[in-house]
Amino acid sequence: MSEKASQIANLLVPTVQALGLELLGVEYLPAPGSAMLRLYIDVVEAERGTRTVDIDDCEAVSREVSAQLDVEDPISGNYTLEVSSPGIERPLFKAEQFARFIGEEAKVVLKVPQDGRRRLTARIVSVNAGRILFDADGIDVDVAHDNIEKAKLVPDWVALGIAPQPKKQPSKQKPNKSAAGKPAAGKPAKKPAKKK
Repeated sequence: MSEKASQIANLLVPTVQALGLELLGVEYLPAPGSAMLRLYIDVVEAERGTRTVDIDDCEAVSREVSAQLDVEDPISGNYTLEVSSPGIERPLFKAEQFARFIGEEAKVVLKVPQDGRRRLTARIVSVNAGRILFDADGIDVDVAHDNIEKAKLVPDWVALGIAPQPKKQPSKQKPNKSAAGKPAAGKPAKKPAKKK
């Protein structure tokens, strides 16, 4: 998260918690004329698995947060407020969120390039003292959480039933012959060609 997004998140966390929800993170996208402020909310840990964020939750957060932002006024100029559930391409903002999804694959954009790369798609291996260890095609990549500009989970589209199962490559097998060199049962024998 940017410094401005972190400032806004810290301001709004108590408001979202008062509604019985968790503020996962904030995206602040400044632009000429009108900025975009996007909040990602989720149900609290105790309710995960029993319910998900719905449109009523998003509307309630939007209403309360709008009122608070009008009073506190942390954004100068016009902006659009958007409140969203994390969705299946869940964004990851905090180190503890990465820890919750160890073993999952994530797309990560770094603030400062590391080992010649600024973007990577890799499996989350571990989280320790503000550092996240990724496995990028068998190569360990150790990244400081502070160096992550943005990250999101990569859904397993096949497991979700959205993408087709990968096709198996047909194996090249030799004809099945019995020990005597004759075709195995169930396969018709070829008749020798007649000589003319």
